[in-house]
Order: sequence, then C-alpha cells, then structure tokens
Amino acid sequence: AIIAILVAIAIPVFNQYRARGWMSATRSDARNVYTAIVTWQADNPGQAIQADNFGPAPAEGGVMPFYNAARVSPCVTIAVAAGTGDITATHQNLAGSYVITFATGAVADSLAPQ
Repeated sequence: AIIAILVAIAIPVFNQYRARGWMSATRSDARNVYTAIVTWQADNPGQAIQADNFGPAPAEGGVMPFYNAARVSPCVTIAVAAGTGDITATHQNLAGSYVITFATGAVADSLAPQ
C-alpha cells in the first residue's frame, strides 16, 4: 500500500517535469529560429523573409531547411510565415503553441500539458 501511495504521488510530478521540459525546448527552438532569421536578414539585406517549416522533428531533432543555423529539438514543429517572419512552434506532446511576432518580438504563449 505504501508503494502504491508513493507511485500515485510520483507519476503526476514526473509528468509535470516532462511537460515543463518540452515547453522549454519548444520556446528555446522558437527563439533560436528568431535569431537565425535576424542573422539571415543581416546577411541578405533588402530581401523578404522566406517561409520555412520543419517538423515534427524526428527523435534526434534536426535543422531548419532554409534557416539552417537553427536546430530543432525532437517532437517540435516550427513554421515561419513568409514576408512577416512570424514564428509558430508546437510540440507533439503539448497543447497550444508558442508564437513570436517577428516585427515586434511580441510573444504569445499558450503551451500547456495535454
């Protein structure tokens, strides 16, 4: 009975830790893509921001096809809107999304455990 009580306490806490880790990875990947776009703009002045999509990343993660300075974590999907450069990041194990408005740097964060 004691083991069952400990397990009943430990599993939800463990799931919360995992969800927080996934949220951190998703947010970090979106910020890395933002930095990669800024770098690309510095190297290509006057050109429009290109659309780029990646994900969900395979188990080992990967690199964005166009903004290849940005690495994407496993299970994360990143979409960059053409022209505006708005970045939308999601994780397959989470509800909601993390959106960075490129022009202002404003963030809309609705990531939550499923």
